[in-house]
Amino acid sequence: MKLGIVGSGMIVREFLPKLVKLDGLEVVGVQGTPRSKEQTRELCAANGVANAASSFEELTALDIDTVYIAVPNFLHFMYCKRALEAGLNVIVEKPIASNFNEAEELGRLARRTGRFLFEAVTTLYFDGFQKIKEWIGRIGAVKIAHCNYSQYSSRYDAFRAGALPPVFDPAKSGGALMDLNLYNLHFIMGLFGKPESAVYYANIERHIDTSGTMILRYPGFVAACTAAKDCSAPYSFVIEGTNGYITTQYPPNFIGEVKIYLNNKTEEIYNDGMAMDRVIPEFRFFMDCIKRNDLKFCADRLNESIAVSEIQTKARLDAGIIFAADQKALPEA
Repeated sequence: MKLGIVGSGMIVREFLPKLVKLDGLEVVGVQGTPRSKEQTRELCAANGVANAASSFEELTALDIDTVYIAVPNFLHFMYCKRALEAGLNVIVEKPIASNFNEAEELGRLARRTGRFLFEAVTTLYFDGFQKIKEWIGRIGAVKIAHCNYSQYSSRYDAFRAGALPPVFDPAKSGGALMDLNLYNLHFIMGLFGKPESAVYYANIERHIDTSGTMILRYPGFVAACTAAKDCSAPYSFVIEGTNGYITTQYPPNFIGEVKIYLNNKTEEIYNDGMAMDRVIPEFRFFMDCIKRNDLKFCADRLNESIAVSEIQTKARLDAGIIFAADQKALPEA
């Protein structure tokens, strides 16, 4: 894979040192903004990347076949669309887009161009997540599932003081549901599929959700997805069944140790050891899938992302949280 990265922010700074060491992947260039040109050059130099670009045109002129998009949420749709239209494969940070309409449009475009489009949700690629899927049948009939990913945001104080960082900006598709709670949604829907219904109970400040809980109704059980950027609590994930329960050690973007405890007092623990290297499992998967030209599996995973976007968008709008992107008409497919 010859990769071009769109973005030079916090997540790129976290992931880039690991990506450049991944066998079979060459990071050809990183795109920053004209304003951050010097910082982008320093980031590239520190990680042995040859090209620091300051525009998408400059990045796509390089010898790349795939782009990794890691910019604020409201820009995901635009960059995904441009990359697919340029014939490139796309890996985009979650969320795949600002809303369901954008996600659907990108899905149609990926199918039409025959390119790979992956939403980068680390949760789904850990061996620990696969172990949970394997173990679920052992806990009997599922009755309750609950995720809590509450983490006080380093930007919340500035937001309360009157600033408007992208993560709290409705014009930039911010909010707790689009950030931390998206991991919870992918966790639950990755295990149980699309719910019968979903309701989002949000704490809203200045038109954006700073925290909230989404209740998903499934046949025979309910799941609660809680996330907060205005307060913090111990991370928790538990699936409760008639024969026992399953828990994890870390929030759903890490998972970590997985434990099953049964009513007969037996306990089993699994740890894949990959929690602190969360970017590696997903990128290995993306690379392997593209190498095998497995467009069908990619399409199945893309359909899951679009389903999450559909549930997320409806619940958000019902809660009265409106983004600028919600008011834009999309072009005909």
